[in-house]
Formats: sequence, C-alpha cells, structure tokens
Amino acid sequence: MLDKIIHFSVSHKLVIILFVLTVIIFGLFSVSRLSVGAVPDITNNQVQVITTSTNLSTQDVEQYITMPVELVMANLPGVQEIRSVSKFGLSVVTIVFDESLGTYLPRQLIAEKITEASENIPEGFGKPFMGPVTTGLGEIYQYILDVKPEQKDRYTIAELRTMQDWIVKRQLSGITGVVEVNTWGGYLKQYEVAINPEILHSLDITLLEVFEALKNNNDISGGSYIEKDNQSYFIRGDGSIQSLDDIRNVVIKTRNGSPVLIRDIATVQFGHATRFGAITANGEGEKVMGQVMMLKDADSQSVIRAVKARVEAVQQSLPEGVFINPIVDRSELIGRTTFTILENLLIGILIVILIVVLILGNMRTALIIASIIPLSLLFTLSMMYLFRIDANLMSLGALDFGIIIDGGVIVAEFVALQLNRNYGMLRQLPAGQRYPFINKITMDATSKMMNSAIFGQLIILIVFLPILTLSGVEGKMFRPMALTFGFAVIGASIFGMTWLPVASALFMKPKEENRNNQSRLMKLAYKTYHPSIQWACQHKKAILILSVTLLASAVIIFPRLGAEFTPTLDEGDFVIQPVLKTGTSLEKTIEMTTRMERILKENFVEVNQIVSRIGAAEVPTDPMSMEEIDMIIRLHPRKKWVNAKNKEELADQFKEALSVFPGIEYEFTQPIEMRFNELVTGVRSDIAIKVFGEDLDYLADKAVEIGRLAETIPGAADVIVEKTAGLPQMRVSYKRDKLAYYGVSIATLNQYLRMAFGGEATGTIFEQERRFDLVVRFRDDFRQDIENIRQMFVKLPDGNQTRLSELADITYSTGPAKISRDNTRRRVVVSVNVRNRDLQSVVKDIQQTVEEKVSLQSGYYLEYGGQYQNLTNAASRLIVVIPIALALIFLLLNFAFSSIKESLIIFSAIPLSVVGGVLALWIRGMPFSISAGVGFIALFGVAVLNGIVLIEHFKELHESHPNMKMHDLIIQGSMGRLRPVILTASAAALGFLPMAVSTSAGAEVQRPLATVVIGGLITSTFLTMIVLPLLYGYFMDDKRNKKYLF
Repeated sequence: MLDKIIHFSVSHKLVIILFVLTVIIFGLFSVSRLSVGAVPDITNNQVQVITTSTNLSTQDVEQYITMPVELVMANLPGVQEIRSVSKFGLSVVTIVFDESLGTYLPRQLIAEKITEASENIPEGFGKPFMGPVTTGLGEIYQYILDVKPEQKDRYTIAELRTMQDWIVKRQLSGITGVVEVNTWGGYLKQYEVAINPEILHSLDITLLEVFEALKNNNDISGGSYIEKDNQSYFIRGDGSIQSLDDIRNVVIKTRNGSPVLIRDIATVQFGHATRFGAITANGEGEKVMGQVMMLKDADSQSVIRAVKARVEAVQQSLPEGVFINPIVDRSELIGRTTFTILENLLIGILIVILIVVLILGNMRTALIIASIIPLSLLFTLSMMYLFRIDANLMSLGALDFGIIIDGGVIVAEFVALQLNRNYGMLRQLPAGQRYPFINKITMDATSKMMNSAIFGQLIILIVFLPILTLSGVEGKMFRPMALTFGFAVIGASIFGMTWLPVASALFMKPKEENRNNQSRLMKLAYKTYHPSIQWACQHKKAILILSVTLLASAVIIFPRLGAEFTPTLDEGDFVIQPVLKTGTSLEKTIEMTTRMERILKENFVEVNQIVSRIGAAEVPTDPMSMEEIDMIIRLHPRKKWVNAKNKEELADQFKEALSVFPGIEYEFTQPIEMRFNELVTGVRSDIAIKVFGEDLDYLADKAVEIGRLAETIPGAADVIVEKTAGLPQMRVSYKRDKLAYYGVSIATLNQYLRMAFGGEATGTIFEQERRFDLVVRFRDDFRQDIENIRQMFVKLPDGNQTRLSELADITYSTGPAKISRDNTRRRVVVSVNVRNRDLQSVVKDIQQTVEEKVSLQSGYYLEYGGQYQNLTNAASRLIVVIPIALALIFLLLNFAFSSIKESLIIFSAIPLSVVGGVLALWIRGMPFSISAGVGFIALFGVAVLNGIVLIEHFKELHESHPNMKMHDLIIQGSMGRLRPVILTASAAALGFLPMAVSTSAGAEVQRPLATVVIGGLITSTFLTMIVLPLLYGYFMDDKRNKKYLF
C-alpha cells in the first residue's frame, strides 16, 4: 500500500504538485475563516434558571422558589449536577447536563419544566426564566458610559443609565453572535408616587385605593372604526398618562364633594427602582456599565470585531460629552496569546530548519524537509476549520514541528544518503537515463524507510489517545490539543509519502560520498560518539548503574514535585474581591469601594483603570450580594511597572495598601479565571472545601473553624469563608389572634408592606419608544426606620384604621445571607487560593490538618472541589488510560518485529525518557500538571521512534552480514544511525525551546510541556545511542558471546 502511494507520487509528480497547491489554497482559506480565541472554553453544558423576587428573604427564596425549581429539574434526562444559590430576592439554579445533549436540547427540556415549576411557586413570588446562552468566555466586551471631565456635572447617573438602556443597549443588540447586553449600575428611572402616610391617614385613604386609582386612570382602548365619507375612522380611547402633571391630577376619591387628587397626598417625581448593585470606577464614584455577552460557540474574534465597529457607530449618536469607555476587551488577550503562539511557532520552525541544515550540511535537503512544516501547518488549520476547533493557546500550543516531521527527517536523510552513495554510477549514466535512475533510488529509499517512519508516526498518534479520553473540564481543555497534534502528524505523514519523494527526486543534488561532505557538527558528533560507544561496551556495569540510578532518582523526585491542574494563564489583569461585613448597605459599599480605588490609583503606576462591580446586575447570572465586590484592575504593560516585578509581588503590595480598612478580607484572581471557576465548580477559587449538612448555623461554625486551620497551611492564600449568616432583618411576625379579632388577612397586610416599602408598579408610562414603570411607595423620609413600619396604618374591614404594630410584632433579627446547595444539599464553602506552592501539596496538608482537628456530627461531611477536583478527575482517568496506550504500543512493536525481546528493548526507551522529563521539571521548580503530562505523552512517541530506527538498522546489518561479530555490528550500526537519531531528537527538543523559555502572555501554560519534552529527549537520546545498543547486544547475540562484548 505505502509502496504503491510512493511509486504513484514519483511517477505522477504534476498530480502531487497540484494536490499540494490545493492544500495550500484551502489552508489559506481556512486561516481566514478559522475561529480564534485566547483559551479553550471549558464551561460545562449548563443552563441557569433565574428567579427574581425583590421582597422575599433568603430562607423564603430557598423554600418557595429554589426548591420547587430543583425538584422538577432533577428528573430531566442527562442531568449531571444541580447547584443553586438563594439570596434576598434572588434564586439562581444551575443545571449541568451531559455534553452529548448539546446546547439547545437541555434548554428545550427546561423550558417545558419551567411551566411546572411556576405552578409550584406562589403567585407574586416571581417567575423563573433561563439565563442567556453563554459561557465563562461570554463576557467579551465590557464598558462604562463615561463623561468627559469638562462636562462631568452635566449628566446625572440616572440619565446615563437611561442612555445605556435606550440608546447604547438597543444598538448593540442584534449583532451576530451577541446573545445579551446586560446593564449594571446607575438608577433605573421610574415615575414615582411618593406618598405621605400621615396625610393619607388623615384623609382616610388607603394605599390600595391610591394604587387602584392610578391603575384605572392609565389606560387605552379601541372602539373598532366608523365609516364616513368613504373613509374608515378608527376609534382610539387614549387615557394613558403622559407626564408628571397627569399623575398629579389623577382623582383618588371624592370626599365631602371635593375630589382628592394624587398631588394632595403624595410627591410625584422621577424616582428609581430599588437597587441591588452598582458600578464604581477609578475612584470617581458611581458609573453605568454595559456587558456584551457572546453566544455560546460563537467566534469571539469576529464577534468582538463587530461589537467594536458598532460601538464606533453608537458613539456618534450619544449626547455631547458622553462616550463609551471599554474596560474589558477580550481581543486584547486574544492578541497577546496569538502573538505568543505565532512567536513560538515561527521561532520553533526556524530552529528546526537551522538544526536540519547544521546536521545534514546540505541546504537543499534541509529545505525539502522544512517544506513539510508549512504544508503540515496548513493541513492542520484546514482540519481545525472543518472540525470547528478554535485556534487558541491550547489547541496550537503543543505543536512542535520537530516531532511532527521526525518521520520525514528519517526518510529524507536516507534518500540523500542513497543518492550520494550512487553518485559515481549516476555520473556515468547518460542524461536520459539519469533522472529515471534518480526516481528509482528515491522510490526505493523512501519505501525502505517509510515503514519505520509511518510506524513511528502511528506510535505518536497512539500515545495521544489517552488525551482524547478525557472528559469534562480537562477534556475541553486538552482534547483540542491532542486533535490538532494528530492532524499535524497525519498531514506530515501524507506529505512524507507524496510530496517528500517528489521534492527529493526533483531537487536533491547527489554528491560524492566522503567525509568532507559531512557537516562540522556531525564530524564532531562522530568523533565524540565513537569512543563513547566503545567505552560503554567495555564498561557495561557502569552504564547499567548510571541508568538505574537515574531511574531511581526520578522515582524519588516525582512525588516531591507536587501537582496542579494546569498552570494559571496570566491574563494581564487582576480581580480583587473585598469581602465586607454581611449586610453592609449598598451606599456604604460604594463609598468604601471608591476609597479603595483611589488608594490603588494614587499609589501604583502599574494600574491603568479600575472598575468595581458591586452586587448583582439586571440579569443576575452572577448572584452577588450588595456587600460583595468584583474590582477589575486593568494593568499597564510590564515595561511600565515600578513597584513590583511580577503579579504575585504586586498582589501582596495591593493587599498591604488596602490594609487601612480593618476587618476586610481580599481574594485575588483574574477575570476569566474567576468566571470559569464560578461557572464550572460553583466557586471562584483554586480549592473549595465544601461542608454539607442541614443546620446553617452549624455549617457556618464549622466553616469558620476549617478556614482558621487553612490559614496556617503554607501556600494557602486568600482564605475566605462563605458568608451565609448574619443578614440584618426587620422581622414582621403577625399575631394571628389579633388578625382573627379584626378580620384582616395576612395577604392584605403583606401587600401593604410590599407596596409601602418596596414599591409596586401600577402601570407603564411611555416616552416615545421608551417605557418606564409607574410605582407607588412611601416617601423616602417614611422609609428610614423600624418605627416607620410599626406606625404604618392599615384599613380594617369595618372601615377603621389601625397601626401595623397592633397586628404584628416588629423586631430586629438576623437571618441567612445566602444559602448554597449542591445536588439539593445545603453547603458552605471555604475558598482557598494557592500562591507560591503547588495545588496538590496544599490540599494534602489541608486534608490532613482538618481530619486531625475537625470533627463533624452525623449527617455532615466534607468534599474538596475547585481546580483540585479537575486535577483529580484528569489524573484518575489518565492513570487508567496511559497504561492501556503503552500496552498498545508494545503490542504494535511486537507485531512489527515479531520478537518480544526486540520490542522490550525498544520499549525500554520510555522509562529513561521519563527520567529526563522529571529532572527537568525539578530543576526548573515546576509541579506536575496535565500540561506536563501531555509533554510526557509526546515524549514517549519520539523515544520509541528513535529506538525503532536503530533496531531496524541492526537487523538489516545482521541479515546482510550474518557472520559479523555482535560488537562490530553494534559499533557500525550505532555509527550509521547516529545522524538520524540526533537529527530527530534535536529537532524535536529544540523545536520546543521557544515555548520553554518564553515569557510572553500565555507561555506559562506551554512551559511545562516544553520542559518535559526537552529534558526527556536528552536522556532518551542517551538511552537510544548508549544503553539500547548494549541491551541489543546482550539479548540478541545468538552465540551469547558475552565475554567478548562485556
């Protein structure tokens, strides 16, 4: 099969050239259409069900909203996990589905169940709805609606909010790939009827009468049409309220023959909705922010490009002095990481070409080999386009064309060798016979080495099979890498069978074979290697002891490396999350956040912009309380930094500068990292210690105890205990005996309470296309204290009025601030970030300490989640799958060589290649991670490939010279295969060199992988050229002439 392909290619060169041109054209087309991102989207297949009920307490939200929603969703097919958060006025239930169900089937299933859930939620408590179809990478563009300094007093924050809702948001909606434009901060404009309860009582009017009067006097209707004079006149009864004066003149009732108007009992004004969140920026106070959310699976780069183009158009329609100020622009991170990928690929390609030239000493041969690199890359990009794989840091980060073209290197090197050996014969042939003879030499040489090359490429593909078995977060992160690498290897194999022999026949120039044709580098290598292999043959015990010592050292060092899921990508920005006292008012939170921003802006030149998100947005996909803050800090490029050398040092300095605020805890993370952690695991930190049980107070106490212990663990930073208790409340407990005596229902009293203090919409007022609620509530000065609740009058069935304090006990109390549930079980989380230490070691120390010092009652238990859970899942899968892949490799070797001995000799390359990888990680102070694991997997393939090349040559020599002594066979065979082994190993290792030493954005993810491959190839090359020949000589010498050899 392979021979036929090779013979066809050399015999039909034009066909192959046209095929290569087709690949180039389609590859360039694919590049222009390929989806480009910064990192893989690791968000699981989830749907959020959100319910807002602004007047319900935390425990009421859990009982009446969250639990009914969880109950009906638990029976849906494909549900893997259900998480929920219940807070004052807000329920967010996250349902995680199996990936095989896709994006829209789960939403369809939930849409059917939402109706059932709504029937179980009491009327007026809110209606559940699904969150937008987006992911952790969805927040692609965030901006604040800012005002130029010279006109900062011209617009109020409420006016800016109206501009955002009705000018900016509307125009940004409808962009292909944009699923939601969310608004955060400012004041949502309302037409407010602010009632004076004292006047209301004196006129014997109730809140409900005011509500009904406004509702009944803001209406429109139609009366069909009347035909007159051959025309149809449509009847329209327009009683809609158009202005504040219209509201003021609404009649409530007639008293003693005189109408009582709204203006008699209330102040009619522009007000705002009750706020549960705000935005501050750069120490300047409140701002209005917009979030552009990207549709799941959309092309982030093209969507951002379209958004920015629309933003420029929207800017022209904004009032004078108002402008859109971007604070999060995902294209910046994409640009930085794309630069890192291109930089590493281009430098790696140039290094590989340089290595090939230096070792072969022949520019033509080097360029023929190098031509496979861009062709393989274009083939890979074409496959990525066809299979809808994003081009990002992970999918392209493992491409090492030194490894990928190893098969081509072996073939081209052997073709050049055979052409040079037949140089004399070629010179004697007439011109008409010379080129057919070159074709024959090329075909024969390619066919001879292609079996080994393809077999080696197949081995490389097999070792990547374990990555393809990963699922969940680790699968989303690393499977694209394995697929891309596989595409590149397949592409290199195809071009190795087709283009390489064609290019060799066309462009290789035979030279007379002599020592002078060797490159200086290879002359030095031969000069050094020959005495080395001679010495090794005479000192086998020393070589054996050295090999065993290296292997033992790796076994000892590996457990001490520690482990982490994957290195943290440096996004270039910070997110600081100050944790204030539970129940802190929104105004106080805004004041403290503004002061924090000023401190950081004034003391750190590294800070470019600061925008703080407080509480929840209008679409609360991130359910934060009013005392919770996400302080997004955009940093200047590193070259402008003065106070710190790295982000860890800068974080410590930030923390020290903010220590002027006593009793506040700070958690440091990054925008994408925070969102991923929260959506995937339900928490925002590296480690989540979850305490499960029923009693919230007991859970809170145990969480505090565990948090104090975690703070003592080295490497544990930003230890935050989830705030679940201590929410200040004014509790209204109705006296049922009094209600029975007066004949008043609880529903009526609750309506009074809700309307007076929370406000209730009684209609809508239109300003052209804009629409605003008409809301009734008490005036501000009658909504300040618990006494205002006690003194509120309610009407009795007999027409009299009494104070609410007569019907209820109204007291101060505390209640749950937040109730979190995992799979319908209440839990409290202790969040821990890891700094200056590996993740696994920190978790082990925490587990050991907690087991020794914390005891839990029956029915309460602990679980460890966050990034640690991802690491555990990936490790448990790889522990099973990697041995299976290695067993497959051994079976293939045995099938190819039909000898268990030879298979074991080649297979022995794997342990010593692992030694180099482990030692390289240890020397560089890197923990083991899944990225490093991928490096080990790639390493196995190269190590085995080099072993195949050497053993194949030994077999050929043995067959052609059956009487050759084993010692001579080993020396001659090893010397004969020194160049291809050095060529493949050095190209593979140095191809990863840019990734190993790069400090560009995103390089931290690639660095462990590159380090492992480079270190491993150093030891595996030593094994291949020194230890492996000795093993072959020992086990394959039929005469067992061990005395002579050893």
